[in-house]
Amino acid sequence: MQGRLMGKRVDAEYFVETSYEGESTEGCNYLLTVDMEMDPVPGYQMASWETGYGDFDLVPDFNTLRAIPWLDSTAMVLCDVAWHDKKPVRPSPRQVLRAQIERARKLGFEPMFGSELEFYLLKETFAEAHAKHFIDLTPSVPYILDYHVLATTYDEPFLRAVRKGMKAAGIPVESSKGEAWPGQQEINFRFSDALTMADNHVIYKNGIKEMAHQQGCSVTFMAKPDHRWIGSSCHVHSSLWKGDRNVFDGESDVFKQYLAGHIAHASEMGIFLAPNINSYKRFAAGSWAPTTLAWGHDNRTCGFRIVGHAQHLRTESRIPGADANPYLCFAALLAAGLRGIEEKLTLPPEFKGNAYESDVQRFPHALRDAITALEKGKMARAAFGDDVVDHYLNYARTEQALFDKVVTTYERERLFERG
Repeated sequence: MQGRLMGKRVDAEYFVETSYEGESTEGCNYLLTVDMEMDPVPGYQMASWETGYGDFDLVPDFNTLRAIPWLDSTAMVLCDVAWHDKKPVRPSPRQVLRAQIERARKLGFEPMFGSELEFYLLKETFAEAHAKHFIDLTPSVPYILDYHVLATTYDEPFLRAVRKGMKAAGIPVESSKGEAWPGQQEINFRFSDALTMADNHVIYKNGIKEMAHQQGCSVTFMAKPDHRWIGSSCHVHSSLWKGDRNVFDGESDVFKQYLAGHIAHASEMGIFLAPNINSYKRFAAGSWAPTTLAWGHDNRTCGFRIVGHAQHLRTESRIPGADANPYLCFAALLAAGLRGIEEKLTLPPEFKGNAYESDVQRFPHALRDAITALEKGKMARAAFGDDVVDHYLNYARTEQALFDKVVTTYERERLFERG
């Protein structure tokens, strides 16, 4: 659920033999009901202590089979999750996205997506970062390196290994660049159909951590790793196609309705775009992360930025952070956009100027507010189904409840002596 890869390492000969015979491996169904610490969480319908935490099937999608060149003699395949009767596990993130893709296709559209993941490259290893309690870590470069050629050269041995590794793994690379804070980087990949893009996203996110471990450093995709740093985003670009034609071309009615759907339903879909407590600490004026649901042409202060023209016209949602699960994030944006088309929603006027200083509707300020928005909304239930919405509401409520119990360093520093 958290967007991280879970699975098994399987002997190659065994995998070939069993796959040829149509067999699949299994995994404990608690995997879709645990928190980040892998603790089983009550309140889920699909799995619990009462149901015995049985297995579900891990069904390989051979379209995703590829060599993983940064690991010796290793290949990877992503799996769909199914019950033993072959029915899909509906709350599984990949299935949630599949359902919205099928919905788009029934309307005659092929959704195309691209995600831009920012991350921090740090000099400490993961073990060293853990030993320091992830505090006062050392960025790879000590100054802001946005678009710097020289500064990114210092990180090039690592960045080049990542670009080459991803390309060899079948993930087409566009470019890498420095970002808006010391140590912050971004590597971009070619856009593709929504499911392929989400698959590439999770393989990349897992792979770059493996390569960081190999090279004695660390990376983080936390939305806000330090309150003093700029947050890390996952800007999501999307468009709808019919054959080789982008139906957004010319800012068509479909384009306007799709964008109107994003604006109308972004708050309700908040927990799918910003799933963690930390996600909401990105949203601050002047931070390059949006605070409003405004839209504008090439305006980075807006929640929704319109970029490209003609066949390249697309929406860019600037709301998701680098911690977002791409399957759920893409599904939420697609569901909202399709609802806009189905209801022929009217697009609000374009915002021009500094949206940080506007009175345009705000995105939820905290996970608690996003939970409330989803509880009150109807669109997500209509699009995803009650079982999916209830599943992820339980996840979000659990995260909020766990955080509410924690005594933070901030509280100790202010109150231990002086309180």
